[in-house]
Amino acid sequence: MKLKIVTALAAAAFASGAYAESHGGGDADAGAKEFNKCKSCHMIVADDGTDIVKGGRTGPNLYGVIGRQAGSVEGFRYGDDLVAAGEAGLVWDEETFVAYVQDPRGFLQEYLDDSGARSKMSFRLRSGMEDVYAYLVSVGPEM
Repeated sequence: MKLKIVTALAAAAFASGAYAESHGGGDADAGAKEFNKCKSCHMIVADDGTDIVKGGRTGPNLYGVIGRQAGSVEGFRYGDDLVAAGEAGLVWDEETFVAYVQDPRGFLQEYLDDSGARSKMSFRLRSGMEDVYAYLVSVGPEM
């Protein structure tokens, strides 16, 4: 009996740790509200076509963005510098996502070590980046 309880507690601790790690330090519920600033350009549509958040098409679909190589959604016309960053190894995780949405152009300039690098995304998210990250993880495919 004791072994079953210890096993159950260990499993719960591991699961909650993995959940917290995948969501970073953000609050997914707050991120859902913060995402309202993003949906004028971005939508979230699952691979099966289910609309999670209807939004604009100026930016790429953000379903599954976390863990994805930058500039790699098939059929979307990214700027050359974002594609180059992806080809150089940029993958969206909490650190890169938060830094990018705060200052897209500055992030690419630093990442590519190119003062002329540009981003087609001109919007800067001044607060709530970690929350939006947590929200995108929560609505994305299981990792």
